[in-house]
Amino acid sequence: MRVAAIDCGTNSIRLLIADIDNGQLVDVVRTMIIVRLGEGVDKTGEFSQGALERTFAAADVYAQLIAENKPEVVRFVATSASRDVSNRDVFVSGIKARLGIEPDVISGDEEARLSFLGATADLVNDSNPPAAPYLVIDIGGGSTEFVLGTTAPENAISTNVGCVRMTERHLVSDPPTAEQIVAATSDIDDAIRLAAASVPLNRAASLIGLAGSVTTVAALALGLDEYDSSKIHGSRISATDVHRVTQELLVMPRAQRAALGPMHEGRVDVIGGGALVLDRILTLTGINEVVVSERDILDGIARALTGQ
Repeated sequence: MRVAAIDCGTNSIRLLIADIDNGQLVDVVRTMIIVRLGEGVDKTGEFSQGALERTFAAADVYAQLIAENKPEVVRFVATSASRDVSNRDVFVSGIKARLGIEPDVISGDEEARLSFLGATADLVNDSNPPAAPYLVIDIGGGSTEFVLGTTAPENAISTNVGCVRMTERHLVSDPPTAEQIVAATSDIDDAIRLAAASVPLNRAASLIGLAGSVTTVAALALGLDEYDSSKIHGSRISATDVHRVTQELLVMPRAQRAALGPMHEGRVDVIGGGALVLDRILTLTGINEVVVSERDILDGIARALTGQ
């Protein structure tokens, strides 16, 4: 069965068109466009005109790809930035006009469930699978999801810390000041403690990390000259290496971050905040490594469309 899944988050909008048969997912198209939909939302409570225009332009591109590849079913999922904005109706109508479907603005719990499904399907069948139960963390632009489970989510929570939100709220200098980093760290630690009240983080035997902040930190920790999904997916990055990369990113000026080989141009401004979230999760949980997954909520959306 051929399906199309679109994940519209705070920082990026991504498309996966895939063939799924007997639990095997084969990519037909997998692409991402940085649109920064959540730009300024933390302060204004609404999508800016520029953010909407960038997102609608990306939707036009995706509409063409969908028309060319003819999936049987399409689902558009919108996450953190789209939940509470005052002008959500403008976003919804704009997407519907371009893709013919209404975006599903999902809850944090649903986001967590789909992230868990996407992240674990491949890794648990690996020759050297991570130990269960797994703590799956999805570090997005506006939120971070914590999901604990083995074959399915047992506990989950979405918290309002992410790479864009931490950058806009705290890490505003280039590079950020020590005081800004302390403030961001305090905010992140509060969110992790909030998560621990709902999700027993101390039960986790393995930490599985998703999304661009995690995969970019992994690429840098691995010393890659360019972004290489085949080397990043399934890699195990020690807490020590995550901390080292985080500290390096937080003191680099923008030009130096932009020059890093694996760095996507859309992550240059926010990678320090995302890396800090990952670093603090490892520190506060005491888990000694993160298992990195290139499969995430996008794959979960696709699999959920077929029940696989």
